[in-house]
Amino acid sequence: QVQLAESGGGLVQTGGSLRLSCTASMSIFTFRAVAWYRQTPGNQREFIAGIVGGGTTKYADSVKGRFTISRDIGKNAYLQMNSLKPEDTAVYYCKGIYRSQDYWGQGTLVTVSS
Repeated sequence: QVQLAESGGGLVQTGGSLRLSCTASMSIFTFRAVAWYRQTPGNQREFIAGIVGGGTTKYADSVKGRFTISRDIGKNAYLQMNSLKPEDTAVYYCKGIYRSQDYWGQGTLVTVSS
């Protein structure tokens, strides 16, 4: 069964950093791509960062230069978030694409205080 689970969210002050983890039920390299999204109440889920099999990454303009997506050789992908702003407050979700299907984690809440 394909599963993803996020962790690492929490409360941080403006300018601080957090690292989110996305742990899969199998090798992270099994996924064709892994991405991070975020969602605030009343809004659609927003793409933040993605990484594909060869290691190419892509970022939303709103986080470029502040956030970094990576993965290890095991079952984990990460989102390093620096220089956090109040507008980064959201529930962050990890998505993996496996055999043309999207799999989502349950989300982790990030709150940035001003």
